[in-house]
Amino acid sequence: MEVLPHTRRVLAAVLAVITLVLATGSASVAASPASGPSTVPAVVNDGVGPQFYGDSVIDITNDVDGDVYAAGQSVTISGDVTGDVIAAAQTITITGNVDGNVRLAGQDVTINGAIARSGTIFASIVKVTDAGSFGGDLVGAAESIVLTGAVGRDVVVGVGSLTIDGTVGGNVTYTSDRDARIAGGAVSGTVERVVSPEPPTVEASPWAMFIGWLLGLLYALVALSLVTALAGLLLPRVLHRVTNHLVPTPWRALLVGFVASIAVPIALVVILVTIIGAPLALAGFLIWLTLTLATFVHVAYYIGRLLFRGDQPPVVKALVGGVILIVALQIPWLNIAVWAAMVLLGLGAQLLAIYDQRPWRRTWTEGEAAPDAPAVKSMTDQGFTETQP
Repeated sequence: MEVLPHTRRVLAAVLAVITLVLATGSASVAASPASGPSTVPAVVNDGVGPQFYGDSVIDITNDVDGDVYAAGQSVTISGDVTGDVIAAAQTITITGNVDGNVRLAGQDVTINGAIARSGTIFASIVKVTDAGSFGGDLVGAAESIVLTGAVGRDVVVGVGSLTIDGTVGGNVTYTSDRDARIAGGAVSGTVERVVSPEPPTVEASPWAMFIGWLLGLLYALVALSLVTALAGLLLPRVLHRVTNHLVPTPWRALLVGFVASIAVPIALVVILVTIIGAPLALAGFLIWLTLTLATFVHVAYYIGRLLFRGDQPPVVKALVGGVILIVALQIPWLNIAVWAAMVLLGLGAQLLAIYDQRPWRRTWTEGEAAPDAPAVKSMTDQGFTETQP
């Protein structure tokens, strides 16, 4: 018989509860008046054949000549049952005698009666009092099992803590991370503790780690270089306009990006929780995500502008700067500082460029340059040249 591992006890209990509830929840109460648990403390049945019970509080006080199926919040069986008991509830208490087996799933299970055959129990806490007993085996899983009664044959459980002060006629096999507390002479057979095996640790060789790092670098070079090359080919004016805020004063853009990276997410969350502004906040999150992703191409182009002061094509500047940035992002520890600088510089430069395009800034007459206008950019076949207005 396979013992359930300690890590699967909770999952097994949940599955057992779901199965039992589906099996019994749809059945009507066999002979119970249609009233709530607060007005009917006990369930009366005809006493013959299988009996089905479904209610919040179930108290079976009469004897049942057959099987009992019960699902609810609290199940108490004080009458005698000639068949089996299958129940699922938060609290299950059996004080009567059961001539068959018990199959139980719940949170707290207390056995205070004589079970003629075996028991299968999945719960958080299982208590078998000195008045409770099993004629056959006790199998199941729980966080805590306290056995002060008698078990006629074997005990096979997965458990967090196991205490046996009663008697076990066979062997005890339990899966646990802790030793059980067993009174002397309580077990007639053997006691075996099964420890859940630790997952094997696989240590990668230095060569495997290097090859993995190299493959990741090659993938990043190909994928991100394609992105930067396309950006330099399709959006040269946007890249040039944004990086104009990095060439003369990178610290200004860095400060703006730092403040915005803190203030903007907080503001969007505040707008989101107002419910009314949720659509605006979601749109703002999408825009902010787009600006964050675009920081790579802008900083890559900025690096290319620093390296090439001439009239090289924008796609060359973006591609070379992107390769340098990709390699820097692959170096351990250095990549953290590079990534932070890339995001803050890119965000700050984009926000400053957006601020420069504000409509209310155009207060001068048409055809006249603004007093604080930046250098005019003119595009040639070979790249960009800068002239003063």
